[in-house]
Amino acid sequence: MPVAWCLASPKTGEREVAADLLAHAARTGALRPGLILIGDKGFAGREFEDLVTTGFQMSLVRPDRRDEAPRHGSIGWIRQWIESVNDTLKGQLDLERHGRRTTKGIYARITQRLLALAGRRAAGWRPGTVAACR
Repeated sequence: MPVAWCLASPKTGEREVAADLLAHAARTGALRPGLILIGDKGFAGREFEDLVTTGFQMSLVRPDRRDEAPRHGSIGWIRQWIESVNDTLKGQLDLERHGRRTTKGIYARITQRLLALAGRRAAGWRPGTVAACR
């Protein structure tokens, strides 16, 4: 379920953006200790992992790097599911071809799609099921 999102410059590092989003989600009460954050290899690094585990009391699951001991095994099935959702949203949003819309218009368009996705997820959610989004 999306709990925070933003548009960021491609020049900004993804760990920096993720840290800001996590801080925002924590301030608004959308995060709670014990949640699992699923990320890609770009989230490797002691500083970011410490932020997630110590700062937000969450777990970080990401693909293992070749130079570290195996921790999580294959998480390809989760990543494939998340990427499928991302590709669907990206296709619906047409962010690469936004037609010179205003920034406010792009935000409104994204918000509409995310709310629709959240509504569909909430309508189909049952206690004990797993849901993940990036």
